[in-house]
Amino acid sequence: MSSRRTAAVTGSLVAASFSAVVILSGTAGAEDEGPASNKGGKVVDEAPAGVKLTTLLPEKISVDNGSEKTALTATVKNEGNKDSGKIKLLVVGFDGLTVKNVQGCSPIAGNNLPEGSNSGFSCPIDNLAAGKSKSYAVDATYDLGKTGKICLPVQASDGKKTFWQQGPVPFGTTNPSPDAPATPLLLGTHNEPVSPGKGDSPGGKELPKTGPARDLLPLGAAGASLLAAGAAGMWWSQRRQA
Repeated sequence: MSSRRTAAVTGSLVAASFSAVVILSGTAGAEDEGPASNKGGKVVDEAPAGVKLTTLLPEKISVDNGSEKTALTATVKNEGNKDSGKIKLLVVGFDGLTVKNVQGCSPIAGNNLPEGSNSGFSCPIDNLAAGKSKSYAVDATYDLGKTGKICLPVQASDGKKTFWQQGPVPFGTTNPSPDAPATPLLLGTHNEPVSPGKGDSPGGKELPKTGPARDLLPLGAAGASLLAAGAAGMWWSQRRQA
Protein backbone atom coordinates (compact mmCIF):
# COMPACT_ATOMS: atom_id res chain seq x y z
CA MET A 1 0.00 0.00 0.00
CA SER A 2 1.45 3.40 -0.94
CA SER A 3 2.27 5.95 1.78
CA ARG A 4 -0.33 8.32 0.33
CA ARG A 5 -3.06 5.68 0.53
CA THR A 6 -1.95 4.66 4.03
CA ALA A 7 -2.19 8.28 5.19
CA ALA A 8 -5.67 8.60 3.72
CA VAL A 9 -6.88 5.45 5.49
CA THR A 10 -5.31 6.56 8.77
CA GLY A 11 -6.96 9.97 8.47
CA SER A 12 -10.35 8.35 7.86
CA LEU A 13 -9.95 6.14 10.93
CA VAL A 14 -9.02 9.13 13.10
CA ALA A 15 -12.03 11.09 11.83
CA ALA A 16 -14.34 8.13 12.43
CA SER A 17 -12.97 7.68 15.96
CA PHE A 18 -13.45 11.39 16.69
CA SER A 19 -17.04 11.25 15.44
CA ALA A 20 -17.75 8.23 17.61
CA VAL A 21 -16.38 10.05 20.69
CA VAL A 22 -18.56 13.09 19.98
CA ILE A 23 -21.67 10.96 19.49
CA LEU A 24 -21.04 8.86 22.58
CA SER A 25 -20.27 11.84 24.82
CA GLY A 26 -23.38 13.65 23.59
CA THR A 27 -25.50 10.59 24.24
CA ALA A 28 -24.06 10.19 27.75
CA GLY A 29 -24.88 13.81 28.56
CA ALA A 30 -28.45 13.41 27.35
CA GLU A 31 -28.94 10.17 29.27
CA ASP A 32 -27.52 11.60 32.49
CA GLU A 33 -30.78 13.38 33.32
CA GLY A 34 -32.85 10.22 33.20
CA PRO A 35 -36.65 10.30 32.88
CA ALA A 36 -38.55 13.52 33.59
CA SER A 37 -40.87 13.86 36.58
CA ASN A 38 -43.50 16.27 37.93
CA LYS A 39 -42.62 15.27 41.50
CA GLY A 40 -43.44 18.02 43.99
CA GLY A 41 -45.93 19.65 41.63
CA LYS A 42 -49.39 20.89 42.48
CA VAL A 43 -52.24 22.98 41.05
CA VAL A 44 -52.51 26.37 42.76
CA ASP A 45 -55.03 28.51 40.85
CA GLU A 46 -57.55 27.04 38.45
CA ALA A 47 -56.46 27.33 34.82
CA PRO A 48 -58.86 28.37 32.03
CA ALA A 49 -61.32 25.67 30.97
CA GLY A 50 -59.67 23.00 28.84
CA VAL A 51 -56.13 24.03 29.86
CA LYS A 52 -54.03 21.74 32.08
CA LEU A 53 -50.50 23.01 32.74
CA THR A 54 -47.76 20.96 34.37
CA THR A 55 -43.96 20.95 34.49
CA LEU A 56 -41.24 18.31 34.38
CA LEU A 57 -37.74 18.11 35.82
CA PRO A 58 -35.14 15.37 35.28
CA GLU A 59 -35.03 12.61 37.87
CA LYS A 60 -31.24 12.87 37.95
CA ILE A 61 -28.65 15.59 37.43
CA SER A 62 -24.87 15.51 37.86
CA VAL A 63 -22.76 18.18 39.56
CA ASP A 64 -19.08 18.65 38.71
CA ASN A 65 -17.26 18.50 42.05
CA GLY A 66 -14.60 20.94 40.89
CA SER A 67 -16.55 23.70 39.15
CA GLU A 68 -19.87 22.99 40.93
CA LYS A 69 -21.57 23.41 37.52
CA THR A 70 -24.60 21.42 36.49
CA ALA A 71 -27.21 21.51 33.74
CA LEU A 72 -30.79 20.34 33.50
CA THR A 73 -33.91 20.64 31.35
CA ALA A 74 -37.09 22.34 32.57
CA THR A 75 -40.25 21.49 30.63
CA VAL A 76 -43.74 22.99 30.70
CA LYS A 77 -46.64 21.00 29.22
CA ASN A 78 -50.24 21.68 28.31
CA GLU A 79 -52.06 18.40 28.88
CA GLY A 80 -55.46 19.94 28.19
CA ASN A 81 -57.52 20.12 25.01
CA LYS A 82 -57.38 23.92 24.55
CA ASP A 83 -54.52 26.34 23.91
CA SER A 84 -53.09 28.09 26.95
CA GLY A 85 -52.86 31.66 25.69
CA LYS A 86 -50.10 33.86 27.10
CA ILE A 87 -48.36 32.33 30.12
CA LYS A 88 -44.88 32.29 31.62
CA LEU A 89 -42.63 29.70 33.20
CA LEU A 90 -40.39 30.72 36.09
CA VAL A 91 -37.23 28.84 37.05
CA VAL A 92 -36.13 29.71 40.60
CA GLY A 93 -33.19 28.46 42.69
CA PHE A 94 -32.89 28.07 46.46
CA ASP A 95 -30.09 27.47 48.94
CA GLY A 96 -27.15 25.66 47.30
CA LEU A 97 -28.73 25.55 43.84
CA THR A 98 -28.22 28.81 41.92
CA VAL A 99 -29.75 29.27 38.46
CA LYS A 100 -27.18 30.96 36.23
CA ASN A 101 -28.98 30.99 32.90
CA VAL A 102 -32.10 29.69 31.19
CA GLN A 103 -31.91 29.66 27.42
CA GLY A 104 -34.28 32.20 25.86
CA CYS A 105 -35.39 33.64 29.22
CA SER A 106 -34.73 36.81 31.23
CA PRO A 107 -33.28 37.07 34.75
CA ILE A 108 -35.68 38.14 37.50
CA ALA A 109 -34.52 41.27 39.33
CA GLY A 110 -33.46 40.67 42.91
CA ASN A 111 -36.28 42.75 44.40
CA ASN A 112 -38.82 40.63 42.51
CA LEU A 113 -37.47 37.24 43.58
CA PRO A 114 -39.63 35.22 45.99
CA GLU A 115 -38.53 35.29 49.60
CA GLY A 116 -35.71 32.86 50.33
CA SER A 117 -34.63 32.35 46.71
CA ASN A 118 -31.22 33.29 45.36
CA SER A 119 -31.88 33.44 41.60
CA GLY A 120 -34.57 33.13 38.99
CA PHE A 121 -35.48 33.48 35.31
CA SER A 122 -38.75 34.27 33.58
CA CYS A 123 -39.70 32.56 30.31
CA PRO A 124 -42.65 34.18 28.51
CA ILE A 125 -44.71 31.90 26.27
CA ASP A 126 -47.12 33.45 23.77
CA ASN A 127 -49.17 30.28 23.55
CA LEU A 128 -48.81 26.62 24.37
CA ALA A 129 -51.04 24.55 22.14
CA ALA A 130 -53.11 21.69 23.53
CA GLY A 131 -51.01 18.56 23.95
CA LYS A 132 -47.74 20.42 23.36
CA SER A 133 -44.71 21.08 25.55
CA LYS A 134 -41.78 23.49 25.59
CA SER A 135 -38.37 22.74 27.10
CA TYR A 136 -35.64 25.06 28.35
CA ALA A 137 -31.94 24.36 28.92
CA VAL A 138 -30.97 25.46 32.43
CA ASP A 139 -27.40 26.19 33.56
CA ALA A 140 -26.84 26.21 37.30
CA THR A 141 -24.33 25.72 40.06
CA TYR A 142 -24.77 23.52 43.11
CA ASP A 143 -22.82 23.99 46.33
CA LEU A 144 -22.46 20.46 47.67
CA GLY A 145 -21.82 21.93 51.12
CA LYS A 146 -25.51 22.87 51.24
CA THR A 147 -28.93 21.54 50.38
CA GLY A 148 -30.42 22.77 47.09
CA LYS A 149 -33.92 23.24 45.72
CA ILE A 150 -35.57 24.40 42.50
CA CYS A 151 -39.05 25.72 41.79
CA LEU A 152 -41.01 25.86 38.52
CA PRO A 153 -44.19 27.97 38.74
CA VAL A 154 -46.38 28.42 35.65
CA GLN A 155 -48.23 31.72 35.81
CA ALA A 156 -50.57 33.92 33.84
CA SER A 157 -48.58 36.43 31.80
CA ASP A 158 -49.38 39.20 34.31
CA GLY A 159 -48.27 37.05 37.25
CA LYS A 160 -51.62 37.36 39.05
CA LYS A 161 -52.37 33.64 38.95
CA THR A 162 -50.16 30.59 39.40
CA PHE A 163 -51.73 27.68 37.53
CA TRP A 164 -49.10 25.12 38.57
CA GLN A 165 -46.06 25.05 40.82
CA GLN A 166 -43.44 22.32 41.02
CA GLY A 167 -41.45 22.73 44.18
CA PRO A 168 -39.47 24.08 45.78
CA VAL A 169 -38.37 20.48 45.31
CA PRO A 170 -34.91 19.33 46.43
CA PHE A 171 -32.13 17.77 44.44
CA GLY A 172 -29.64 15.86 46.55
CA THR A 173 -27.90 12.66 47.53
CA THR A 174 -27.65 10.65 50.72
CA ASN A 175 -24.24 9.40 49.57
CA PRO A 176 -22.00 12.36 48.65
CA SER A 177 -18.90 11.62 46.57
CA PRO A 178 -16.42 14.45 47.28
CA ASP A 179 -13.48 12.53 45.80
CA ALA A 180 -15.27 11.64 42.54
CA PRO A 181 -15.22 13.88 39.45
CA ALA A 182 -18.98 14.43 39.73
CA THR A 183 -21.81 13.74 42.16
CA PRO A 184 -25.19 12.48 40.90
CA LEU A 185 -28.19 14.14 42.55
CA LEU A 186 -31.75 12.77 42.55
CA LEU A 187 -34.95 14.79 42.39
CA GLY A 188 -36.90 14.75 45.64
CA THR A 189 -33.87 13.73 47.71
CA HIS A 190 -32.52 15.88 50.53
CA ASN A 191 -28.82 16.41 50.20
CA GLU A 192 -26.42 15.34 52.92
CA PRO A 193 -23.84 18.06 52.30
CA VAL A 194 -20.14 17.36 52.16
CA SER A 195 -18.03 19.11 54.77
CA PRO A 196 -16.90 22.74 54.27
CA GLY A 197 -13.35 21.39 53.83
CA LYS A 198 -14.24 19.47 50.68
CA GLY A 199 -11.22 20.93 48.88
CA ASP A 200 -8.72 19.71 51.50
CA SER A 201 -6.16 16.99 50.98
CA PRO A 202 -7.25 13.32 50.94
CA GLY A 203 -8.22 12.16 54.39
CA GLY A 204 -9.53 15.59 55.35
CA LYS A 205 -12.83 15.21 53.49
CA GLU A 206 -15.19 14.05 56.17
CA LEU A 207 -18.92 13.97 55.79
CA PRO A 208 -20.93 15.69 58.52
CA LYS A 209 -23.26 13.72 60.70
CA THR A 210 -26.92 14.41 60.01
CA GLY A 211 -29.35 14.57 62.87
CA PRO A 212 -33.12 14.90 63.28
CA ALA A 213 -32.97 18.67 62.79
CA ARG A 214 -31.72 18.26 59.22
CA ASP A 215 -34.27 15.52 58.51
CA LEU A 216 -37.12 17.83 59.54
CA LEU A 217 -36.50 20.38 56.79
CA PRO A 218 -38.44 19.00 53.80
CA LEU A 219 -38.91 22.36 52.06
CA GLY A 220 -37.70 24.95 54.53
CA ALA A 221 -39.28 28.23 55.54
CA ALA A 222 -38.85 29.64 52.05
CA GLY A 223 -40.77 26.75 50.54
CA ALA A 224 -43.57 27.11 53.06
CA SER A 225 -43.94 30.82 52.36
CA LEU A 226 -43.93 30.16 48.61
CA LEU A 227 -46.71 27.62 48.88
CA ALA A 228 -48.76 29.90 51.10
CA ALA A 229 -48.35 32.80 48.73
CA GLY A 230 -49.07 30.66 45.68
CA ALA A 231 -52.25 29.27 47.22
CA ALA A 232 -53.52 32.82 47.55
CA GLY A 233 -52.61 33.53 43.93
CA MET A 234 -50.20 36.24 45.09
CA TRP A 235 -46.78 34.46 44.75
CA TRP A 236 -44.49 37.47 44.93
CA SER A 237 -46.76 40.32 43.84
CA GLN A 238 -46.52 41.78 47.34
CA ARG A 239 -42.73 42.03 47.02
CA ARG A 240 -43.11 43.76 43.64
CA GLN A 241 -45.48 46.39 45.14
CA ALA A 242 -43.06 46.98 48.00
